[in-house]
Amino acid sequence: MNVNKVNLETVCGVTSVLPENDKPEFAFAGKSNVGKSSLINALMNRKSYARTSSQPGKTQTINFYNIQDSLYFVDLPGYGYAKVSLELKAKWGKMIERYLKTSKQLKAIFLLIDIRHEPSANDRDMYEWVVYNGFEPIIIATKLDKINRSQKDKQVKIIREGLGAKKETVIIPFSASSKQGLEEIWSRIEGHLTPNMEEE
Repeated sequence: MNVNKVNLETVCGVTSVLPENDKPEFAFAGKSNVGKSSLINALMNRKSYARTSSQPGKTQTINFYNIQDSLYFVDLPGYGYAKVSLELKAKWGKMIERYLKTSKQLKAIFLLIDIRHEPSANDRDMYEWVVYNGFEPIIIATKLDKINRSQKDKQVKIIREGLGAKKETVIIPFSASSKQGLEEIWSRIEGHLTPNMEEE
């Protein structure tokens, strides 16, 4: 899709009412600092529309980005390293769960995992949680440019086994700097859109 129109339309905190959108939604989940904002910016063809930060846990809201008036990217709060209270983390968890259970337009969930490391306990919990809620997440193995090309297949296998993911679970290695993997991610998104939307 040729993206030239992007709008951060809705920002939801822990007590906010979630919007009832009428266009397909694609959610992005991942540990703090895994490169979620960088991926969303790359998909939107923007340099810094989704805020990136060296401070883990910056995304504390669910952000709905309207793309081309055709679909929404839904940026979920990062989990893991955020220096916040357990009480707030529990509220974030409930907020994400409420979104997963109530959104009528959610088509796919992209779960981001750092390709350099074995999935953490938080990553495994998130994967199992998404599956429990009835979705088969698409795994994005981020920071591909940080490893040697020869390590890619080995690291993808470590992620698959570390998550306990099925053989057919899609894992897409992605680099924010080279944009490798971007086309395949867009292809997965467009697979959920009706033909007339893809042309827009």
